[in-house]
Amino acid sequence: MSLSIGIVGLPNVGKSTLFNALTKKSVPAENYPFCTIDPSVGIIAVPDERLEKLNEFSKSKKKIPAVVEFVDIAGLVRGASKGEGKGNAFLQHIRECDAIAEVVRIFDDPEILHVEGKVDPFSDIETINLELVLADMQTVTKRLGSLEKDVKKRDKDALLEEGGLKKVAKVLEEEKFASSVFNELDEKEKPFVRNMQLLTMKPVLYILNTSEAVEQVPQAKELLSGKNSIVGNNFVSIDPIFEKGLNDLIKKAYETLDLITYFTTGEDETRGWTIKRNSTAPVAGMAIHTDFRDKFIRAEIIEWDKLLQAGSYAAAREKGLLRTEGKEYIIQDGDVVEFKI
Repeated sequence: MSLSIGIVGLPNVGKSTLFNALTKKSVPAENYPFCTIDPSVGIIAVPDERLEKLNEFSKSKKKIPAVVEFVDIAGLVRGASKGEGKGNAFLQHIRECDAIAEVVRIFDDPEILHVEGKVDPFSDIETINLELVLADMQTVTKRLGSLEKDVKKRDKDALLEEGGLKKVAKVLEEEKFASSVFNELDEKEKPFVRNMQLLTMKPVLYILNTSEAVEQVPQAKELLSGKNSIVGNNFVSIDPIFEKGLNDLIKKAYETLDLITYFTTGEDETRGWTIKRNSTAPVAGMAIHTDFRDKFIRAEIIEWDKLLQAGSYAAAREKGLLRTEGKEYIIQDGDVVEFKI
């Protein structure tokens, strides 16, 4: 599964430094031959002690972690929604990502100039988010215009789409994200809004870039406390220069994408497989091969820690810890799975 989180931010906030630090944790290319060679994309291993313990348990010849894909996106400038700077490319690259990681500088270093002349993380967040909102406003307005003919004809789908988009347009006009109103939409309106691939529908993770070498700005305390109304607790603090907080960032990015890991383990290989949360067993099997969905019969499943406690598959089976599950089973984070086809 290739789901990506785009790293965005104003110029000189530490995006490139962060991306370079993350790519040191990239997985070997031979383990993921399907991955793009684009230098702005990093396929990063997700730190997971469960993988290490299962690998030791099975004495596997090979160990392959679950991964998360980070995309380094060009710096945003005020007016990006109108095409300023590399605005159009910037917005398109974000649109292609599944989530957004906003890098916000919370340290003041006179040797590193800020594009706005001073370091103000609240202003930076406001600038980025407003550009996303304005870009979505253009998208929604354009779509509403193209629906007019079908709305006048009282086309059922057009009326549903118009209803949903007008609700979204209202919150965008208030400079709020489309995601803030999505749960209030009629269930029949939601697919139309989801298909728009709006930037402000994507989950956002805030990366607070600090530095041990220089002072934090006054606003840093509020952001790091998790009490800021915009950032809340959906943030991680890092120092890319000293590579601190990177593992926390990788895990948090994985969670932001709503991903979980299940495992396969044996003498040849122990591997973490990346799937979306709430995936059924056949859908989860697609991470390995489409045959596991199309020819699925059943799956043998055990929680990773129970397997270790049992000491072997044979002992786990004797104790009734190894379960047989069918097509409706929802794979849980940490399941060890063997598919039967």
